[in-house]
Amino acid sequence: MTNNETPRVSEQPATPDEARKGSVAADNIVQLGTASVPQAESNVFCLTIIGQVEGHMMLPPQNKTTKYEHVIPQLVAAEQSPKVEGLLIVLNTVGGDVEAGLAIAEMISSLSKPKVAVVLGGGHSIGVPIAVAADYTLIAESATMTIHPIRMNGLVIGVPQTFEYLDKMQERVVRFVTRHSRVGETKFKELMFKTGELARDIGTTVVGPDAVSYGLIDAIGGNRRGAARAQPANRRAQVGVRRAARGRGAMTLYTPMPMELVLEGWSDGQAPMIEVELGSLRMLLTPVAPGVGKLVRLVSAPLDAYLMPSLEPGKLICFGSVSSNPVPGTPSIGDGERGL
Repeated sequence: MTNNETPRVSEQPATPDEARKGSVAADNIVQLGTASVPQAESNVFCLTIIGQVEGHMMLPPQNKTTKYEHVIPQLVAAEQSPKVEGLLIVLNTVGGDVEAGLAIAEMISSLSKPKVAVVLGGGHSIGVPIAVAADYTLIAESATMTIHPIRMNGLVIGVPQTFEYLDKMQERVVRFVTRHSRVGETKFKELMFKTGELARDIGTTVVGPDAVSYGLIDAIGGNRRGAARAQPANRRAQVGVRRAARGRGAMTLYTPMPMELVLEGWSDGQAPMIEVELGSLRMLLTPVAPGVGKLVRLVSAPLDAYLMPSLEPGKLICFGSVSSNPVPGTPSIGDGERGL
């Protein structure tokens, strides 16, 4: 080797792990536009219904499609997998094949696990039955749903039997939607056959808040609320708690505490309570001894009383011989104690 020659560096072949990582990164760039995809273990399976629902005929390659032969095996696997505890269906679809869409909707409705549908962008045509097939449905405020009569492509034979077939298929859609949502059949058909709203079709375009008011969708919401609702009941971070003794509705508790601690004692039954008046204070107490009770809450009191440490829930209150009234609906207590 002369002084002008550059020493050769031997190239080592890539290891199988390096080759696999390079291939995955390249695939991610082609498919998703990014080299790395966040990896997260979740007990909620996410199913996307996008583009056009493809039926028995393949659509052109430039169309974005959801193939029912891909979706149905995923739903079967989600039902059988012990790791999957809930299903989140995300829809942004223009509709598609009626029978394929109804097949997907029937599969979703038959799942035993919690299932939530979120309509983002659009849930048009046969996307409506797919959306309402879930246990709980959400729609983005800007999303829309187009409700219109079904139509047939290709060769149509102009005989009465053809129109009878279309009518029967349309009734299948109407029955499914009205059975899985709060919209009535009369209202749904009124939206379906409305004229003058769509330029080239019969029907109605329903925006998010209107879909909720009609009863098609349960509430306005998105990914955060949908993912929370898809969790099993014993894992939700929201616990509805009935207000003690008064039944004035429910409050929602948001807490980072483990659910075991939040629900501890939940099924033990309601403790007996009495209502006691001490001057300007009216409070609910749980009797612990004759003339002594544990404060549950203040019913009515001056504003500054709510800030007094001595009147915090759980504090012992001596009410002596002051008159007390039992709270209806609470179980009775033993002899010798005041209350029920």
